[in-house]
Amino acid sequence: MDLIIIGVLGGLITGISPCILPVLPVIFLTGGAQSAGFETDGGVIPARRSRPYLVIAGLVLSFSLVTLLGSLVLGLLNLPQDVIRWAGIAVLLILGIGLIVPRFEQLIEKPFQWLPRRNVENRGSGFGVGLALGAVFVPCAGPVLAAIIVAGATGRIGLDTVLLTVSFAIGVAVPLLVFALAGRGVVQRIRAFRTRERGLRITAGIAMMALAVGLVFNLPQYLQQLLPDYTAGVQQDLLDSPQGESLGLGGLVTDENRDLDKCANDATELQSCGTAPQIRGIEEWLNTPDGEAVNLESLRGKVVLIDFWAYSCINCQRSIPHVVAWNKAYADAGLQVIGVHSPEYAFEKNPANVAAGARSFGIDYPVALDNSLSTWTAYRNRYWPAHYLIDAQGVVRHISFGEGNYATAEKLIRELLADANPGEQLPAATDVADNTPELGSTTRETFLGATKALNFGGGATYRAGVTSFSFPADQAADTFALAGDWDVQTQYAAPASGDAQVRLRYHAREVRVVLAGSGDLTVTDQSGASQTISVSGTPRSYELLSGGSGDAGEFTLTVPAGVQVYSFTFG
Repeated sequence: MDLIIIGVLGGLITGISPCILPVLPVIFLTGGAQSAGFETDGGVIPARRSRPYLVIAGLVLSFSLVTLLGSLVLGLLNLPQDVIRWAGIAVLLILGIGLIVPRFEQLIEKPFQWLPRRNVENRGSGFGVGLALGAVFVPCAGPVLAAIIVAGATGRIGLDTVLLTVSFAIGVAVPLLVFALAGRGVVQRIRAFRTRERGLRITAGIAMMALAVGLVFNLPQYLQQLLPDYTAGVQQDLLDSPQGESLGLGGLVTDENRDLDKCANDATELQSCGTAPQIRGIEEWLNTPDGEAVNLESLRGKVVLIDFWAYSCINCQRSIPHVVAWNKAYADAGLQVIGVHSPEYAFEKNPANVAAGARSFGIDYPVALDNSLSTWTAYRNRYWPAHYLIDAQGVVRHISFGEGNYATAEKLIRELLADANPGEQLPAATDVADNTPELGSTTRETFLGATKALNFGGGATYRAGVTSFSFPADQAADTFALAGDWDVQTQYAAPASGDAQVRLRYHAREVRVVLAGSGDLTVTDQSGASQTISVSGTPRSYELLSGGSGDAGEFTLTVPAGVQVYSFTFG
């Protein structure tokens, strides 16, 4: 029962999120375009009232099949993963033209003339429209959908996965059905619509074709970027709920990764947690010959350390020096480090940005660009950074989430290397300072994007859009405030026109800020001393404070137009 409830709730949340906006006009219009009826010499013949339900039924069916079986079937046929999407776009274009040009509609119906006329008459059924929409409808990938996609990609589709998929699809369908019925209701209540079926058909056809063209150029993606995901917090609450935890929605529990639960986080001794899941869904590999992929099975006999990281993550930046040191010390002794770069921000999906970040950290071991978070979800991971230590037989023996406990991790690496190559002399242990801050000893990581805004102490409502802010008379500790005109976007905030300011109150030994764009930013501390930061090139983390006392402090940043502020991180 928990599985069905979580599926429906996940679908309902998705069904009211910004990611459904591109399909709403088509749902609204096709739900009502033929509900008006059509004119004949004998008068207006009403269309079937079931059309909105058939549109949504077709969408639910095709979306469920594509999500569950699409990747599996295309893989078996050796076809590109985008085939289904392009087929759906083509069908939308054809149906849209058919709504506008009756003769074309008759032409595409000819192959089905052996069927009873009522089953292919577009005026009576929207099932075909729904099938096409389901093939191209890709909702926001919350935890429930991520779990379903992983199951489909691995081909391990059981009754639980089917129930989760169907319940999710039903949850999504409820808000969409409301819009489809609203379209029918509007048409039926306005007499002019009831007698002008031709105009409605043309409008619906244009909307369908516009959606198809928009999908070709990824316009829905840009639309979603302009609007805040007001359901993000609810999605996270669902993931963190007891039901979500029990279902492993951070990454679907499969036979491949089920035994990972046998590894306790940061255990002091080696454990046995099942064969390591394969690395999959990688867009590109860095630091391998000719960009070749690395297969875990080919590394049998070696000890493998998989490090999930993101280049602008402050926690990862403190962890990476330890991983780099282990790679340099133990590579010749049989250790293979693999970095799985799992982006938190959109700009972290850019291969050039990741490559620049890897170079700046001295990373020369293989890095997999997991932009779709396929490997992330295969390992049921939820953390930056996260380390999975695998022995020479391919079994996961240790898992560590977050920072710290590096001495224990290195001790276990050395034990596995000694087991794999008995009698071989290992180099001396590495000596990298552990700069992990104590829990509660620093200000929390602070995001300026509308969907993840934390620690705003400016008094006004903080939401997406252009807003004029002013500093409060009394700003709380561990918060930020804004002054001037700011354009708050989903992932960052930027001056709307001219210079604007951010005032940060913190307690930490180290303070960094993630910036993008181009321009000179001025930073002033509480004593009045100032420094200038030149922002350009790859979006990345810039240092504001290093080696501080850990006491409370304050910075005021004067940000020029053309620079975007993503977040503050503390150490």
